[in-house]
Amino acid sequence: MVDPLLQRIEDRSAVIGVVGLGYVGLPLVREFAAGGVKVLGFDVDAEKVSRLMAGQSYIGHIPNETIAELVNSGRFEATSVFARLAEADCILICVPTPLTPMREPDMTYVEATTRTIAEHLRTGQLVVLESTTYPGTTREVMLPILSESGLEVGKDFFLAYSPEREDPGRTTHTTRTIPKVVGGDDEASRKVAAACYGIAIDQVVPVTSCAAAEASKILENTYRCVNIALVNELKKLFDRMGIDVWEVIRAASTKPFGFKPFYPGPGLGGHCIPIDPFYLSWKARQYGLPTRFIELAGEVNVSMPEYVVHRTMDALNERSKAMKGAKLLVLGLAYKKNVDDVRESPSLELIELFQARGAEVDYNDPHVPRTHKMREYDLKLTSQTLSDKMLAGYDAVVISTDHSAYDWDWIVDNAQLVIDTRNATAGVTRDREKIVKA
Repeated sequence: MVDPLLQRIEDRSAVIGVVGLGYVGLPLVREFAAGGVKVLGFDVDAEKVSRLMAGQSYIGHIPNETIAELVNSGRFEATSVFARLAEADCILICVPTPLTPMREPDMTYVEATTRTIAEHLRTGQLVVLESTTYPGTTREVMLPILSESGLEVGKDFFLAYSPEREDPGRTTHTTRTIPKVVGGDDEASRKVAAACYGIAIDQVVPVTSCAAAEASKILENTYRCVNIALVNELKKLFDRMGIDVWEVIRAASTKPFGFKPFYPGPGLGGHCIPIDPFYLSWKARQYGLPTRFIELAGEVNVSMPEYVVHRTMDALNERSKAMKGAKLLVLGLAYKKNVDDVRESPSLELIELFQARGAEVDYNDPHVPRTHKMREYDLKLTSQTLSDKMLAGYDAVVISTDHSAYDWDWIVDNAQLVIDTRNATAGVTRDREKIVKA
């Protein structure tokens, strides 16, 4: 059945199904539609579907005009009717892969989606998992479920893994220009998957198996996690030594070889880096091999919100103020600057930790007007409008996300105390005594 599907992909008559219309799925929709094929998007959230079909985007870096043009052109349709999966020739799965409270992989969303696909699986379809996960997931978790349909992989249907590499807010690369790693459960599956992604992506990088593709994504994010953990640990040490870690990184970065700068912060955010190393260490235990280095990096990064809280407590104490009853303003709810993505954001944990110690906490984020219910958080907060009087009314302003929209000189001028976790105030020359690095 591989030749008919390849022909449909080549002549652009194939229908692409994207399951999960979030920060990964929606950019894929855009690029496949731009490649000249019909895209059918699936999401369990009926409100998302309604907004998309009305030409509205709920993701900051994808404008309403883009969604409206896709819908009006007939190249994109969103639906919550999963029986329509049978209409798709290629089904791309972009669902969450979080951690359980015990920091073990939570395959709930992947398993549920795969079971739904299996109910509607037909001969000649390609199924691809994009969600970040541990090596072995596609073959060990998905294949047995899909095989319950009675169809045979590599013959009746095709199965592959292609890790998403989205980086919301990045302007130097786009979904189309970021190379796409593709691994198939068999040679035919790899061939079909590579052809499918060739519609939307400039460069496809085939690898020998789904496991190799899964491992490549884990390596990318573990590499970043370990190096960020190193500078986070050095931040604590250098602070105690009276050395500015940001100055040290800036100096080390002048070396033209052998050094790549990574930067500390209040904790790790986003849907990959805070999670992936724990996926890998969990999988490694099945092989009797402890990954102490990786686990330690994860522990260091997880500890950073607590470090910021203690630095804030110390700074308040030095000004004869207690954390209990203090009024705090957290600047930035998104996990990184200039985006509206709050997934795994350290700001969420910071707010809860401050509240648990008796502080009254507000936040401001020009990209996130209000909080919404998430798997682990339901803060029920609204972004507060900044003003001279408003800033002065807080015992401390905690910079958690360094959005470009913020005027740091003005903020420092008007705040009583500034806790800077991002080196955002490096260029501020006045009132330096108000600033505490954390």
